[in-house]
Amino acid sequence: MAEKKTPQIQDETQDGNQINIELSEEIAEGIYSNLAMIAHSNSEFVIDFIRLMPGVPKAKVKARIVITPEHAKRLLSALNDNINKFEENFGKIKQSNDLPPFPFSFGGAMGEA
Repeated sequence: MAEKKTPQIQDETQDGNQINIELSEEIAEGIYSNLAMIAHSNSEFVIDFIRLMPGVPKAKVKARIVITPEHAKRLLSALNDNINKFEENFGKIKQSNDLPPFPFSFGGAMGEA
């Protein structure tokens, strides 16, 4: 039986050093999310990726990512760069300001993406 290899990704850091990034099969499949909720404190940003299902009043957090404010700003920059490249290739992304038709009640400083 052939052993499955974990894909390796090579990337170069800003100072020119190379790093190997391991991507397991399970993580490589990805998780679908159609809502992100963001909270922050003075030392971290918490991003919850949520999947809303039509007609189901309960949504599930599928992944939670906790990052530093510095990394949050880098993520924002990387997303802006990738969205610009996407729109250059495929046209403008249509945006709706409609909120999902589900009841939500969150405490704390939360934002929606």
